Amino acid sequence: MASIIQDLISVLEQERQIYEDLIPIVSQKKTVIIKNDLDTLQKITEQEQMAIDTVTNLEKKRSEVIFNISIVMNQKAEELTLAKIVSLLEGQPEEQKQLAKVHDNLKYAVQQIMNINSQNKSLIEQSLEMIEFNMNLIQSTRMSPGNNYTRSAGEAQAQVLQTGMFDAKQ
Repeated sequence: MASIIQDLISVLEQERQIYEDLIPIVSQKKTVIIKNDLDTLQKITEQEQMAIDTVTNLEKKRSEVIFNISIVMNQKAEELTLAKIVSLLEGQPEEQKQLAKVHDNLKYAVQQIMNINSQNKSLIEQSLEMIEFNMNLIQSTRMSPGNNYTRSAGEAQAQVLQTGMFDAKQ
């Protein structure tokens, strides 16, 4: 039983490390979004995707370990959470303490990433709203006949309005 718990602790520790490594990367994304640096944003997104792939593999491994623990503890795997495993390890205080610590550290790292991602999401939404505002402003100034200074410009403007903003033939 102790070796299975150690396997679980090892997997969780690896996940925690990946999340903690992601914190500065995700934090950097905030600055990149503000600066509108799309090249750096692309690189950060690629780094995040690699981390997600690694975490996905670790999650599969964690599910297998939890399934094995459920068999040994005679519990249903779907109902077996980390908190429940910690409580079931009363007879093994060392493993219980290690698992509780890793669980808390993992939970804290994930919460930090969620908070930073929430801020980044808000920044992106504000940026999209600004882009939409600018697009509407440009479109309204293009359609306004009062901005034309010559008669031929007004006629050209009327042709633009009839064909739409984008050329569908391209």
